[in-house]
Amino acid sequence: MSAAQGPVVVVGDALLDVDLRGTSHRNCPDAQAPVVEEAVSWHRPGGAALAALCAHGATDREVLLVTGLGSDDAATTLAEALGPDITLVGLPLMRRTPTKTRIQADGRTIARLDTPCGCTEEHTAAAASAVADALRSASAVLVSDYGHILTRQRPVRTALREAAARVPVVWDPHPRGLGPVPGTRLTTPNAAEAGIEARDATAAPRRAAELARAWGADSVAVTLGEHGAAWSDGRHGTVLVSGEPVDRPTDVCGAGDAFAAACAVALSEGADPVTAVRAGVRAASAFVAQGGAAARSARSPEAPDPPVTSFTPTAFGAVPRAGRGGRRVVATGGCFDVLHAGHVDLLRRARALGDRLVVLLNSDSSVRALKGPDRPIVGERDRARVLSELACVDEVEVFTEPTPVAALGALRPDVWVKGGDYDVERLPETPVVRAHGGRVVTLPLVPGRSTTALLTRVRARDPDGLAAS
Repeated sequence: MSAAQGPVVVVGDALLDVDLRGTSHRNCPDAQAPVVEEAVSWHRPGGAALAALCAHGATDREVLLVTGLGSDDAATTLAEALGPDITLVGLPLMRRTPTKTRIQADGRTIARLDTPCGCTEEHTAAAASAVADALRSASAVLVSDYGHILTRQRPVRTALREAAARVPVVWDPHPRGLGPVPGTRLTTPNAAEAGIEARDATAAPRRAAELARAWGADSVAVTLGEHGAAWSDGRHGTVLVSGEPVDRPTDVCGAGDAFAAACAVALSEGADPVTAVRAGVRAASAFVAQGGAAARSARSPEAPDPPVTSFTPTAFGAVPRAGRGGRRVVATGGCFDVLHAGHVDLLRRARALGDRLVVLLNSDSSVRALKGPDRPIVGERDRARVLSELACVDEVEVFTEPTPVAALGALRPDVWVKGGDYDVERLPETPVVRAHGGRVVTLPLVPGRSTTALLTRVRARDPDGLAAS
C-alpha cells in the first residue's frame, strides 16, 4: 500500500473520559459544596482516542490508533467505545488506563477526578517497534500528545522524525509533553499553550511564527477557540482563519482534537497547510455545534433504566429562572415513535441552545389520540429509554394530555423547540411559554426523514422483506 492510500495513523495518549451526571437540590451541611444525587455514569473516548474518532468521521481511509493502555476495565471500555472501525494498537506501557472523571450537577461540572496512569518502561522497546511498523504505511500522522510516556521515548521520536520526511505529520502538543520533532508539517497548540489570549488577533500570527522557528516545524497553527486559528510558516507567511460562530455552545471539550484530526485528514488527501487549517476550523466549529465531546458519550451498562412516570416538574426545571444561576432549560416534545436521524439531529441542536434538555414525551394514550389506533409502534417505556440513551438528552418526562401545555406551565423552560414545519404563532404551547418569559424556536428538519414516511415504506414490504408489487 502506498503512503498516499495508507491509513491516517494517530499516535499518542488515549484517555477514558467519564461524566457522573446527577442533580443537586442542596449543599453539604459542612461545606459550600453541592450534594449530587441520582448520578449516572457516562463514558467516551478522550485524548488520542477522541482524535481517532474525529479522524474516522472525516475520511474513508483506515484510521489506526497507537497508544499506551493499562490492563484494566477502563482499557476494555475504551476499546469497546472506539468500535470496530478504528484499528487499535494498545501498548502495555501503563499500569492503569488514564481516566478523567467529571462530576456534574444539573449539567455543570463541579469537580474532576484524574486517575494517573502509572507509566512503566518495561516494554518500551516493543512499543517503539510497534510505532515504527504502524508509521510505514501511513498517509498522514497525527501525534496527540497529552504528556504521558509514549512520545517521550527516543526511539518513538526517531520513528516520527523519519515519518515526517515522507508524509505529513500533525503534532497536537501538551504543556507536559516534549515539543514536536523537526520537520513536522503542522503543529497545533491552543492559545493558552502558546502563551497568548485567544482574542488577541494581533499577537496570534506573530506567536505562531515564533513557535514555528523555535520548534523547527514547517508551520504552526495556534487555535483561538471561537476566534478561529492563526497560521504561520515561521518565515513570511501568516494567515488568520476566522472562526465560525456557534450559538450558545454547551461543551467545547475536544474541539482541539477535532481541529487537529481534520487537519491531518486534509493533509493526507494532498491539501496545503492553510487549506488544512481552514478544514480544521470548520470541523472544530461543527464539533462544538453538535454538542462537543459529551455528545459522543454512552451510558455505562450498569446504569439503571430511567424512571418513566406521568409528568411532574423536574427539580431543576421547576426552579424560577432567578435561581438557576444563569443556566438555561431547553425543552422539546413529541411522540418520537420509531426514532430516526431527523429526531436525533433535532435533539442535538436543541441541546446546543441551553444547559439542560428535557424531552416531553407523548404517552401511549396521547399518541393513539393523535395518530390513530395503530400507533404508537413502540411503547412509552421503550421510547423513553431510547431517548434517554442519547448524550444530548438530560431528562425524559411522559405526559398524557393531547398537548404538553400543562407540562410546560410547570416546567417553565427558557426555550421551547419545535421542528421547522410548525408555525410558531399557531402552536398551543407558544402562549404559555411566552407567559413565563421563555421563547419558542423552530429548527429546520432533516429533509426526507419522518416517521410517517418510514412506516409507509415498512408497510409497503411483504413479510419476506421484499417490496410489495
